[in-house]
Amino acid sequence: MNPEFAPLFKLGRAERLQLVEDLWDSLAQEDGPLPFPEWKHEELRRRKEQLLKNPSLGLTWEEVKRQVRAQDD
Repeated sequence: MNPEFAPLFKLGRAERLQLVEDLWDSLAQEDGPLPFPEWKHEELRRRKEQLLKNPSLGLTWEEVKRQVRAQDD
């Protein structure tokens, strides 16, 4: 944790939640896209290329939901 922010963690739960909401709202008001590192773009391109070459590698949304729900049991 950044020591500069330590006093923020001493705020009450409601105050911290309000701070998070205020920070989120300030981000939403800014123009332009959020930063997205080039390595993430490259990884997404790589995964898309793999999936297009071999569609059986991927899972349907239904399969993903089924697997996640099975983990909860």
